[in-house]
Amino acid sequence: MIGRLFQDHPKSLGMSWAEHGYGAVVIGARMVGAGLACIVHAAVPALFTETAGQTVQSLHDHMVKRKAGAANPNA
Repeated sequence: MIGRLFQDHPKSLGMSWAEHGYGAVVIGARMVGAGLACIVHAAVPALFTETAGQTVQSLHDHMVKRKAGAANPNA
């Protein structure tokens, strides 16, 4: 049970628990930042006109590359 909760998914990506956790925090922080930029953009449309789209594209590219190198990419 513990292995399934904490180790199986990171191992399927060829990562340790800590490496996976660090990467997840970085990705989450970038998503929060892009979300805040969207909220500001809603109020002032001239600001952050491309931030969310660029962040989503960058994160997508990062995850596709990471998955391609994973030991078990469908896990």
